[in-house]
Amino acid sequence: MSQNVIVKPMLSQPQPVFPLSIAGVREVFSGFALGDFAVLQGSSVLSLGSLLCVKAQLPTQLGGLQSTVVFIEGGNTFRLYQIAQLAQIHHLNPKKVLDNIFISRAFTAYQETHLIMHQLKEAINTYNAKLVIISDIAGFFLDTDIPEVEALRMFSHMATFISNFAKENQVIVIATYPQHAETVRNSLLHTQTCPRANVVLSITRTKYNRKIALEKHLYFPLGVAELPNESLTIADFAESNA
Repeated sequence: MSQNVIVKPMLSQPQPVFPLSIAGVREVFSGFALGDFAVLQGSSVLSLGSLLCVKAQLPTQLGGLQSTVVFIEGGNTFRLYQIAQLAQIHHLNPKKVLDNIFISRAFTAYQETHLIMHQLKEAINTYNAKLVIISDIAGFFLDTDIPEVEALRMFSHMATFISNFAKENQVIVIATYPQHAETVRNSLLHTQTCPRANVVLSITRTKYNRKIALEKHLYFPLGVAELPNESLTIADFAESNA
């Protein structure tokens, strides 16, 4: 008697294609992979978002994606002059870099939700973008003019959509979650963000150094990289925009 046995193939680990390229970090986190929904939280994440907007446009052999960027603007966080300076540091034309960042501005939580859930697909197809930055993902949802229950409901649906969107469209979606006042609502929003991401990186700053901690990943072991303040430059984090 013969029996057919169906063996399910093991899921392969996605290959990182977009490293942070910050000294000392590669040992902890080798990079983002297509399909990742990543959260960058803590201090200086807005500056790191600017850096990624520039790095994404580098050739793949230099650690970039050779791609345009879709930038979902939340709360006036886009750092035009910082990005221009970062472009020069990376030997890129600042005007071309800025022209390749396609900004969608929201002014309320409702607009942010609509942009992401109803217009993001068209945007990445139109601009052939492999990277989406959602800047200050929770900022608008902290507005007390929106009832807390409604804000949490919308945010939960949006975060779930983003996680599925990144995998289904094989793009990298990076959301920044800068420091906000420690309120009950902020805590609830935070607890709805990280569980839906498959990569969580936290940045903390002390008097003497900064630390980048890999707090969540499906494949990499978790760890911490320490960055002495004196070794940091505008290409890593810009103090004035932290």
